[in-house]
Amino acid sequence: MSFRQQLALRFHRRRSPPSPPLPTCYSAAPPLPPRDASSSSSALMSPEISMLIRRAAVIFTLLTLSALLLYTATDSLRSSSVSLSSSSFARIFPSSSPKNPTQQLEQVLEHASMVNKTVILTTLNDAWASPNSVVDLFLKSFKLGDGTHRLLDHLVIIALDQKAYNRCRIVHKHCFALVTEDVDFHQEAYFMTPHYLKMMWRRIDFLRSVLQLGYSFVFTDADIMWFRDPFPRFFPDADFQIACDNFLGRPDDLNNRPNGGFNYVKSNNRSIAFYKFWYSSRETYPGYHDQDVLNMIKFHPFISDIGLKIRFLDTAYFGGLCEPSKDMNVVCTMHVNCCYGMDSKLHDLKIMLQDWRAFMSLPPDLKNESIISWRVPQNCSLSSLRHFDSPPPEMDVHQEEED
Repeated sequence: MSFRQQLALRFHRRRSPPSPPLPTCYSAAPPLPPRDASSSSSALMSPEISMLIRRAAVIFTLLTLSALLLYTATDSLRSSSVSLSSSSFARIFPSSSPKNPTQQLEQVLEHASMVNKTVILTTLNDAWASPNSVVDLFLKSFKLGDGTHRLLDHLVIIALDQKAYNRCRIVHKHCFALVTEDVDFHQEAYFMTPHYLKMMWRRIDFLRSVLQLGYSFVFTDADIMWFRDPFPRFFPDADFQIACDNFLGRPDDLNNRPNGGFNYVKSNNRSIAFYKFWYSSRETYPGYHDQDVLNMIKFHPFISDIGLKIRFLDTAYFGGLCEPSKDMNVVCTMHVNCCYGMDSKLHDLKIMLQDWRAFMSLPPDLKNESIISWRVPQNCSLSSLRHFDSPPPEMDVHQEEED
């Protein structure tokens, strides 16, 4: 090597600083291959893709939870609907209710009761429950009567079938469904048919249960019009007092012919024993209804043995078509008895309400003169019944339906 070459080599080594020593644990990695454009772009987009994936996962989770909640809510609603239907059915048909029907009855009675645990009771089936039928005229009489409107607060309608119960819930606030297994009471029960007898005896047994709950009651058929408060006319010391088809003049005369459509009964041991005896007597006298059986057992020694005090209500105050009350100034109730068929009853009930309204429209001095008397019976007329004189001016019987 020439002197010039050696000098150039030395100058080059002086220009390049020495490399620092490598650690002993370092091993040189092979050179990385150059990155192409696609791999560089993929590395650059990976944070955005990761964010999108996370968002998609969150959305999917939310959708899954929403679907699950919707399914749960639907299933719950379905269960609630079934439960509600069962609950409604139970209210209409207490015998199928998990709640004790006696407790249901006691609750209804408690809400309707007067302060002395007295209620007014009537029974209703579908035949008498339709619009513009017996029940509407019955309730209207309380509203037109003298001091009777407030008594509606204490009236309980005992429905004998589902349609009657539904109708009751529309027109009145105190309703109870009394259902008898294997018996359908929704049709009109014609007098003395087997259907009629079952319904009458079911009523007697039910009234016994009311007495056993500690409630006194006034029972009234729905074809009885209430024109005045009857309580002042009741005997304060009687256990059982009942209206009459024919009143002979003395309230303690057992020969009076009672009518089971209206009675006032106080709850005590004597009345409960009497109703049990009355109901059991249906087997002693098969084929007879409750009123005929009462006429037979009222002379029975058992009545005096238990000390039951019976009083018969004067038809002057508690009249009916069998024996109408003559004086509208004192009448409390009027019964469309001695009458057969729904159409006949409806016709004469409407006439009766018209007569009462005509009387109530008179000034006091004319009321006292008794210039108006009943125009009934008409369609309910029997050969033994008669019209009374001085009818009011002729009125349209259909007018009552429109009022």
